[in-house]
Amino acid sequence: MDARLAAFERLLNIMDDLREKCPWDRKQTMESLRYLSIEEMYELSDAILDGDLNEIRKELGDIMLHMVFYAKIGEEKGAFNITDVLNGICEKLIDRHPHIYGDVEVADEEEVKANWEKLKLKEGNRSVLAGVPRSLPSLVKAERIQDKARGVGFDWDNAEQVWEKVQEELGELRAEVNSKSNKVEDELGDVLFSIINYARFIGVSPDQALERTNRKFIKRFQYLEEASKADGKKMGEMTLEEMDVYWNRAKNLDLPG
Repeated sequence: MDARLAAFERLLNIMDDLREKCPWDRKQTMESLRYLSIEEMYELSDAILDGDLNEIRKELGDIMLHMVFYAKIGEEKGAFNITDVLNGICEKLIDRHPHIYGDVEVADEEEVKANWEKLKLKEGNRSVLAGVPRSLPSLVKAERIQDKARGVGFDWDNAEQVWEKVQEELGELRAEVNSKSNKVEDELGDVLFSIINYARFIGVSPDQALERTNRKFIKRFQYLEEASKADGKKMGEMTLEEMDVYWNRAKNLDLPG
């Protein structure tokens, strides 16, 4: 037997055993697993950002277990089983890749994505944006919304146009702030949305960029805390100028995020 199939069968058999014999595993429901699955995805995300391939391997195993767990519960409910799940995704991939499994020709990645969205609409999706989960973090959701709109041609032509839009939105935000309007939150949202759009045009993941900055800030701030403590100073009692000395030292050390 193919080693891949043997490994997958082993996991399925272990899942059967756990569901039958382990009190904790027997008690789990799709609802109780949901938040654990979300946690596992964030742990995978951390491993990816850290570039830790060994940890990525481990986290993928955890996520695979969760997928098999959901399928097992579905089987118990008489709704679906792992075979249905795997065949379903296989059929979808074949249908969504007519340039591989059919006679459609595509020039590049953008045409593949455009065809994907058009096929989804033919399958009955009422909106191109229907596939964007409501519970996605807002920054990631904005990126996915823009990407999907681009797939059907609703997009700017070039990055310069988007940058001009960023400047326009910043001006509108400044005007609302100065006038103490009740539209400040709306305008700030427009600024963030346009910046995310610009990031997409220059090939940068805004979520990854922000997380790198978060990690960099944490490292520098922790250095500030530790170095000032070593000098006998206390956080909360130092002036901003005193703290800036340590902050600038941390910047010069180029601490990893």
